[in-house]
Amino acid sequence: MLCELAEEEPSNDAASFILQRARHHFLVLNIYPYNTGHLMIVPYQHVGRLSALPAGAIAEMFDLATRVERVLEEVYRPEGINLGMNLGRCAGAGIADHLHLHVVPRWSGDTSFMTVSGATRVLPEDLTATWNKLQGRF
Repeated sequence: MLCELAEEEPSNDAASFILQRARHHFLVLNIYPYNTGHLMIVPYQHVGRLSALPAGAIAEMFDLATRVERVLEEVYRPEGINLGMNLGRCAGAGIADHLHLHVVPRWSGDTSFMTVSGATRVLPEDLTATWNKLQGRF
């Protein structure tokens, strides 16, 4: 699934919710977000472990995370941000064989864990609106 997104033509980035393409990674909105602004930093390289990425790709991932943090703070003014990876299916990875870093803006009292506790997804903002707000800022 993530590999197919990476192979999409850049002219299709809006439809795929890809916000930026870097040398080793692309930024994409999570289509099942925990909160508005939830995005992922995904390596082009299809690996399931952080240790399988070359040092340059790891450095770029965290450089991108720093930029994402700054943009999310400017656009959405969250009170906090979660960064997370689930390595392996038993650790909660929905896509266990393709590593990705989740970046989730957080606010006091938000509903980001409704999916876990109430089997309910709450989307305060349409994904296209989120993409439009964030596109071009990275």
